[in-house]
Amino acid sequence: MAFELPPLPYAYDALEPFMSSQTLHLHHDKHHQTYVTNLNNLTKDSPLADASLEDVIKQSYGDASKAGLFNNAGQVWNHTFYWQSMKKNGGGAIPGELEKRLIADFGSVDKFKEEFSNAAITQFGSGWAWLYVEGGKLKVTKTSNADTPLAQGHFPLLTADVWEHAYYVDYQNRRADFVKAFLESLVNWEFVAERLSKAPA
Repeated sequence: MAFELPPLPYAYDALEPFMSSQTLHLHHDKHHQTYVTNLNNLTKDSPLADASLEDVIKQSYGDASKAGLFNNAGQVWNHTFYWQSMKKNGGGAIPGELEKRLIADFGSVDKFKEEFSNAAITQFGSGWAWLYVEGGKLKVTKTSNADTPLAQGHFPLLTADVWEHAYYVDYQNRRADFVKAFLESLVNWEFVAERLSKAPA
């Protein structure tokens, strides 16, 4: 069972002017596709050939001999989750239950945004910023390269890709401007709220 590149959940120009069609074509059709192709080559005729993407991630995590497998599986999952984390006319009002939980666990929505922005901006080199659930609490973290809270048994709610290819066409070296646009104008809060409703207690 080969892994496939899922289509974007919106048109290539849907996120403009905050993320260009050029960025989405390059990022989705080239970068994401490459991870899918690599993953299929690495799992072909192996015991993981019929495993789910999540199982490949969990079974290869922390095993140096399977680093290539983990990196490509992690990137396939992370990117698919990242596309779902955004939408046309994103940002704006946060659904009630999610807003309550953000206030309960961070003190305020602004405090959450400050922590998430800081994680994204201070991630050295390539990586990701995350909002996730651990032990029933909402938390923020950052991960390097292909790493993901999923591999550590946590439940992701939202991610921002801070690999340079995610934003360089539109923002050049201005990662902070990209992160601000992501939180203010791109986040799909309904997706985050739906994820929260499925999170383990």
